[in-house]
Amino acid sequence: MNISAPFIARPIATWLLAVAILLAGLLGYRALPVAALPEVDFPTIQVVTQLPGASPDTTETLITASLERQFGQIPGLVMMTSESAAGTSQITLTFGLDRSMDSAAQDVQAAINAAAGTLPPNLPYPPVY
Repeated sequence: MNISAPFIARPIATWLLAVAILLAGLLGYRALPVAALPEVDFPTIQVVTQLPGASPDTTETLITASLERQFGQIPGLVMMTSESAAGTSQITLTFGLDRSMDSAAQDVQAAINAAAGTLPPNLPYPPVY
């Protein structure tokens, strides 16, 4: 027996089967999730430094600027944002997708150590990431 014999013998059933497969395909295609941009988690590290009692301007010049100079030299850094408030400096570092979080953290720690000489000596504790 030929596999195509039932389809040749019953053309109306063949058409109905073809329409059913077409409708199932269209419904399945519409149900596919499509996003304009994929959801990607970039390696991001946040560095927080506190200097109690310091004004935002003092925090900016003494802490944030020193750390930003060192962080700017890290390879693979895509974006750096900072915020200085009264007694607190917060720097967010975003790395490219090709960087692992562990190597980025090691580079951030090395940059913090390199900036230790330019930070104020009266910091209660070193920058935390």
